[in-house]
Amino acid sequence: MGLSFFCVNFAKILLTKMSQYLSRNKALILLEDGTVFHGKSIGIEGQAFGELCFNTGMTGYQEIFTDPSYYGQLMVTTNAHIGNYGVLNNESESDAIQISGLICKNFNIGFSREAADSSLFDFFEKQQLVAISDVDTRALVSYIRDNGAMNAIISTQTDDLDALKKQLLDVPSMKGLALAPKVSTTEPYFMGDADAPLKVAALDLGIKKNILRNLASRGVYVKVFPLDTTFETMSEWNPDGYFLSNGPGDPEPLHAAQAITTEIIAKGLPLFGICLGHQIIALSQGISTYKMLNGHRGINHPVLNVETGKGEITSQNHGFAINREETETHKDVVITHKHLNDDTVAGIRIEGKPCFSVQYHPEASPGPHDSSYLFDQFISQINNHKKQAS
Repeated sequence: MGLSFFCVNFAKILLTKMSQYLSRNKALILLEDGTVFHGKSIGIEGQAFGELCFNTGMTGYQEIFTDPSYYGQLMVTTNAHIGNYGVLNNESESDAIQISGLICKNFNIGFSREAADSSLFDFFEKQQLVAISDVDTRALVSYIRDNGAMNAIISTQTDDLDALKKQLLDVPSMKGLALAPKVSTTEPYFMGDADAPLKVAALDLGIKKNILRNLASRGVYVKVFPLDTTFETMSEWNPDGYFLSNGPGDPEPLHAAQAITTEIIAKGLPLFGICLGHQIIALSQGISTYKMLNGHRGINHPVLNVETGKGEITSQNHGFAINREETETHKDVVITHKHLNDDTVAGIRIEGKPCFSVQYHPEASPGPHDSSYLFDQFISQINNHKKQAS
């Protein structure tokens, strides 16, 4: 009786899911070079624009979708199943979904994790995020790898390609695009214990919550400042150190952040930069940046710490990098880390200054924790600076 009841109900659920799948509307991805890939709508109709990028992580989709560094980008997930463990509220890296749209192979309406607060579909539906499933993501990623990241549109309206092409022409190129102002806080806020022994002023270029958690857990009281804050305003709080966060877009147009960084380094104050913050530090020292063909986005990127000889498996998310030749010949900048897949610069320090940065994410979320020692290194530099100043 019990087994028969289970089989009947399982069959009903299976038929319901099959019906939902078969009733999904057609959808497409149109690339700026005219290439079209086909898929199906997950049930949220509309259009979304942005630069195509792909992430190779097998887990951590919620953290990826809410990472401000992905603001305005169309995300292609290479993992075959998305949504299968739902969404947990405290695993978001910001207060909103940051990607402009999702492209995946299989989108799970249901989820298996008992602790989850909701399904990924409900999470998307609240913000009306357009997502397309049933796409040949292997073919799409291979195409991007060969031809480079490019703008695209995803749409559940598939009957007028010419109209979509005209709309796509209005989407700006990521090169030269300042997106950090779109995600930076508009008002200062605090993280951590107000009685903590150390104070760090963080410039918000699109900061992830787990960066703040890592600092707070090491006895740091953090004040997060808007992107347009001046050095004078930040220094009035009398911090023990400064931090430049991750963020989206091209670092080159962020001249105010570069000016602040130049002043912090010139004064010999402790400074740590991650991802976009790393690029801002390089630009402040006269080292140029460039847009990569595809960028690095995943949670298993191998990096070598050239000063210790140790390898690290890292979480990465960036479409720009700093010029290696200019870094190698700079009299004051030392390369500390390199990416083992393509030899790009993954970390630097400023000779004779308590300043260093990395092109990847030691806070992970998602990803491995091989590089979490960098937060300890930052704390050590702050404490050493305080001793020398006293």
